[in-house]
Amino acid sequence: MSQAESGPGASCGGASDDPARAARLAVLISGGGTTLRNLLELRARGEFAPSIELVISSSPDTRGLEFARAAGIPTVVARKTRDLDDATYSRQVFDPCRERRIDWVVMGGFLKHVRIPHDYAGRVVNIHPSLIPAFSGHGMYGLKVHQAVLDYGAALTGCTVHLVDDDYDRGPILAQRCVPVLPDDDAATLQRRVFREECRLYPETLEKLVRGSLRVEGRRVRSMRV
Repeated sequence: MSQAESGPGASCGGASDDPARAARLAVLISGGGTTLRNLLELRARGEFAPSIELVISSSPDTRGLEFARAAGIPTVVARKTRDLDDATYSRQVFDPCRERRIDWVVMGGFLKHVRIPHDYAGRVVNIHPSLIPAFSGHGMYGLKVHQAVLDYGAALTGCTVHLVDDDYDRGPILAQRCVPVLPDDDAATLQRRVFREECRLYPETLEKLVRGSLRVEGRRVRSMRV
């Protein structure tokens, strides 16, 4: 692990009666950081309450690191090399989260497999660009997902927010939203339509989760009044 940059977090500061405003997030990225950028823009407009306190990237060259630095958020690069076993890589990712007292870990296009440690079980969240369990699992990411949808001839696709366990895209489903597949779609146009829904569904679900209005019971998720 290498410390890419450190700086002041984007914390709201002070105590708050709103658990969402008190929540400290880490965002994990591997590429362009579009999910991170969306959350930062929403927060800047006062439309997303949790504080993004750390960004962890699997590469030192991701554009998402630029968004984090511009926002003054500490960044860490955690490379997964062939000589690292799963336990060591998990520590590279989660030790910085422990050091900064991160409450929730948010995957935003994070493409490396990482084991979830016991102290973060049920506190790692991901969004996948299909309606899980369809078009999901190992190797299904980015345009590959949308091309698979088109190749299958599906009329509907969408996005899924789910908790993360040790297997790809298997954790309990927190929320889903449908998107139509249009006759003239290609993978790129379909990706853009799905991502528009991701930009709405992910922050909405994260706020419900950190406020305690979603309760996970096995694989079932119930909405709770808080």
